[in-house]
Amino acid sequence: MANANIRVRFCPSPTGNPHVGLVRTALFNWAFARHNQGTMVFRIEDTDAARDSEESYQQLLDSLRWLGLDWDEGPETGGPHEPYRQSQRMDIYRDVAGKLLAGGYAYHCYCTVTELDERREAARAAGRPSGYDGHCRELSAEQVEVYKAEGREAIVRFRMPDEPITFTDLVRGELTFTPDNVPDYGIVRANGAPLYTLVNPVDDALMEITHVLRGEDLLSSTPRQIALYKALIELGVAKEIPSFGHLPYVMGEGNKKLSKRDPQASLNLYRERGFLPEGLLNYLSLLGWSFSADQDLFTIPEMVEKFDIADVNANPARFDLKKAESINADHIRMLDVKDFAAACEPWLRAPHANWAPEDFDRAAWEAVAPYAQTRVTVLSDITANVDFLFLKEPVEDEASWTKAMKEGSDALLVTARERLSQADWNDPESLKNAVLAAGEAHGLKLGKAQAPVRVAVTGRTVGLPLFESLQILGKDKTLARIDAALAKLTA
Repeated sequence: MANANIRVRFCPSPTGNPHVGLVRTALFNWAFARHNQGTMVFRIEDTDAARDSEESYQQLLDSLRWLGLDWDEGPETGGPHEPYRQSQRMDIYRDVAGKLLAGGYAYHCYCTVTELDERREAARAAGRPSGYDGHCRELSAEQVEVYKAEGREAIVRFRMPDEPITFTDLVRGELTFTPDNVPDYGIVRANGAPLYTLVNPVDDALMEITHVLRGEDLLSSTPRQIALYKALIELGVAKEIPSFGHLPYVMGEGNKKLSKRDPQASLNLYRERGFLPEGLLNYLSLLGWSFSADQDLFTIPEMVEKFDIADVNANPARFDLKKAESINADHIRMLDVKDFAAACEPWLRAPHANWAPEDFDRAAWEAVAPYAQTRVTVLSDITANVDFLFLKEPVEDEASWTKAMKEGSDALLVTARERLSQADWNDPESLKNAVLAAGEAHGLKLGKAQAPVRVAVTGRTVGLPLFESLQILGKDKTLARIDAALAKLTA
């Protein structure tokens, strides 16, 4: 049953190009919100000025729009919890940090990096946990003054409780973290800048997020956030602790976690190759979730109708490019031919197309589109499939020429040209019969006979249905290209 009170968030950092793992997280949050008629909050975590950029921020917005993953609250949409960029919420974080210090939930820590490293190394050598040892938890006023006199700067640490923290993960079930595995942690830098460990849960609290669905790599931070939530509730900042669900890793080559540096991780790569948003989202949804045991192909509305976070698998999901391409090809086939023709147009213009704009023949493109639709995996495939229609001469592919133009090909082309010149160019079957008859005259079956004709006319050994292509290209251009091939063969 739908729950309109559900509020989820997608909160990326604007660093670099969006990657497919990030998109999978956005998709699952969006589908969960839409399935429940809940609210999708889009928030930008841009507190790291050294890594964040306005260009990456705009790429994020553009990518989500291209994918159709809309949001109910967030940048350019607004909402009751504005602003939705962390860089514009610093006063809020300072205020909350002050309340945590005043309430005894946090404290100033004056330990230097060198001291921390030395104590961690000693703990490891002694076989003890190497996290922060609580050195500054109960400093006397005199010791604080000594540290200040030494010129030390203090960070703010959150005081973790001394008992285990147990919660039920929506994907992984009940989990327990013991105190020795979750030491006190920093929430504000010495320069006063708030850390992710503070701002993320504070924003979730103030924006009344009910479900936090995020990557498995953030699982270890969950007990810290739960403890912070309890403090925020006692301070009147938060109303409740959200439910957490940690999504499985997306694995790349060699069963390693897919990282931003992996070429196949970049969302821009799939967009530039001509993946359909629907095809890419369909595939990404299968990385940790399944529509049914025997169905991998579905529309995004169908996914929304069926999506339940409880059905997400905790096991790592492997990114399979070939399967992604196959599903995208299926979605291309599902398009109305007019929509397919329109979707291909960017790849029929510069810089993708190597013909002059005035040589593009829309009528020819619309005629060939139904045949092309069944043969492309991604939209960018279309350029090489139909370039013979718009180039003044076919592409020069020596490998294809060598493969198709065997001994006797010149004689075959002479006969084929003669038969084609007499054929009915309103009927592709008549063109087929002409080439078939030419082949029979030279002791060749149709497959062998049509290969030289195809390369002469299109420049390639494979492509769209040949005789429909010849009809659309037209009699004059077809015969002229056969003449040019004969001239090359007999030169």
